Amino acid sequence: MNVYDFTVKDPKGNDVSLDDYKGKVLLIVNTATQCGFTPQYEGLEKLYHEYKEKGLEILDFPCNQFNGQAPGTDEEIGSFCRVKYGTEFPRFAKIDVNGDHADPLYEWLKEQKSGIGMKSIKWNFTKFLIDKHGNVVNRYAPTTTPESIEKDIVAQL
Repeated sequence: MNVYDFTVKDPKGNDVSLDDYKGKVLLIVNTATQCGFTPQYEGLEKLYHEYKEKGLEILDFPCNQFNGQAPGTDEEIGSFCRVKYGTEFPRFAKIDVNGDHADPLYEWLKEQKSGIGMKSIKWNFTKFLIDKHGNVVNRYAPTTTPESIEKDIVAQL
């Protein structure tokens, strides 16, 4: 099993097969619009702008599970990100990343990189780096900035 085996929902509720991203390096991030880490959108967009043509895709999954820091509809979240941070990378429907209703993609991601204290997502802006073959290469804490993982992304490209 790899990341390409999953189907997720776009902001309009349509199915999107992650197989559509086969052969790309992926950075999967659970995000929030009212979090202390929200300015990371700027760094994520810089990475996307710099490396999209070389095969990077950033997949944004808004999540409201951490102190309600991603309120609003999928449309409102998308508008906020485009207007405030100029994001162009793919954004998907708001999901749960922990608990009984956790998205299957996130259940799988956590299984792939679940070291001590990592069996759940601790906060917004946890990041997973996926190689061109659909395998999880690394997991990064919310405090890890997009800029600090640029070298890892480049190594996968």
